[in-house]
Amino acid sequence: MKHGNVGLMLAGGIALAMMGASWPATAAEVLTLTSSAFQDNGTLAVKNACSDKQRSPNCVGENLSPPLAWANPPEGTKSFALLLFDPEGRAPAGVSHMVVYGIPADLKGFAEGELSKPSDKFVGGKSTMNQAIYWGPGTPPNTDWHHYTFTLVATDVDPKELQPGMTREELAAALKDHVKGSAGLIGRFRHQ
Repeated sequence: MKHGNVGLMLAGGIALAMMGASWPATAAEVLTLTSSAFQDNGTLAVKNACSDKQRSPNCVGENLSPPLAWANPPEGTKSFALLLFDPEGRAPAGVSHMVVYGIPADLKGFAEGELSKPSDKFVGGKSTMNQAIYWGPGTPPNTDWHHYTFTLVATDVDPKELQPGMTREELAAALKDHVKGSAGLIGRFRHQ
């Protein structure tokens, strides 16, 4: 009789374990970055391209930043940084089109054009073009697609801790050991 009870308990334990194995595990939700204007690896609109034709004849747009939204910030996030980088621009160095940081943790995104002008919602860094705000694509005519990579970085840094005017490289050094998570979104563009 003792062996029968042990067998039943063992069989019951195995059945419970198998049932538990078939239940979906709930993983922590990951930080995401999206745009209502384009899908990941989709095409940026001409209006998103740079507009300063005196600076560059490759500027064919209105320099309107696309709308961006994010969700699921990691626990302990105090601020975000947002970068825009074109790895194909000025090869092999690439072009930093936007460096902004000190974005408060309670902010969930930016509307179209909001990153194209100074704001109290972020601290302006310094792009390759020495701009503290969004600078849109400016690819030469008849070149292949450039991949403009938006990177959102969740940090444990107070929003007002970092000084304005930091380059991408300076920001990366300042955020060492302070990154809680990151998410990316690619928008493609070419000047035809």
